[in-house]
Amino acid sequence: MRESSNPVMRGVLRDNQKAGGYAGFGTGMAGAGQGAMFGQTGQPQQVDPYARPGQPVGSRSLTIDDVVTKTASTLGVLIVSAIISYFLVHQNEGLAMPLLLIGALGGLALVLVATFGRKQDNPAIVLSYAVLEGLFVGAISFVFANYAVSGISAGVLIGQAVLGTFGVFAGMLVVYKTGAIRVTPRFTRMLFAAMMGVIVLILGNLVVGFFNGGSGLGLYDGGPLAIIFSLVCIGLAAFSFLVDFDSADRLIRAGAPEKAAWGIALGLTVTLVWLYVEILRLLSYFNSD
Repeated sequence: MRESSNPVMRGVLRDNQKAGGYAGFGTGMAGAGQGAMFGQTGQPQQVDPYARPGQPVGSRSLTIDDVVTKTASTLGVLIVSAIISYFLVHQNEGLAMPLLLIGALGGLALVLVATFGRKQDNPAIVLSYAVLEGLFVGAISFVFANYAVSGISAGVLIGQAVLGTFGVFAGMLVVYKTGAIRVTPRFTRMLFAAMMGVIVLILGNLVVGFFNGGSGLGLYDGGPLAIIFSLVCIGLAAFSFLVDFDSADRLIRAGAPEKAAWGIALGLTVTLVWLYVEILRLLSYFNSD
């Protein structure tokens, strides 16, 4: 099974490398019309089209509805948490940095636990991540919308970032379903290499910033290089959706258990948050003094 550039999705794929034959986002149900099998008596015997060998009685395989439901639930919790965080900071601006750090570090810790502890399908971990990441999103949205820009209201800036995020998500889903861009092993390797390059640049920017007063390499100072870097990050996040969709599709085809939907929801949420922050950052550059 092909690797994913998303560490969460890679873990979900690794834990569900089992054969199956059910379709995903782009095709019809491969097992349709095969609901009846012949038993030992020679008579047709109805079986669960979602069942797979070795699956516990009463359980079923992953479906698109499971992915949509779990992802919507995770995003709903994140949005509620983000709204609460935003208004807490609005009431007391001194909470901005604590909430931002708690959300960012706590969310990162849970992603690492889920990835390396093989807990991607644990709903408690996924929803806890959504709560923590909501704290981060709400706090950083307040900071960007109220301190980094001028001439535009906070609501307009955040609204533009939200619309841009879900617009990119919907657009990449259409691209994936139409097959305009194929997710191949080479495509995945190139995307992974580019993401590693971005991480190296971010770390280099942090290290250099310790020696030149915090400006670093200029990746976040709002200048031309910062704009280009932000556009590159947005592009990588957008293309990451294609790999995420492909990973979910292959899990459905492989007959992964229903609980794998939580891992897919976690992976998609990680990418959505990254995309939202980068779009918000880019909009703040265009609306700064």
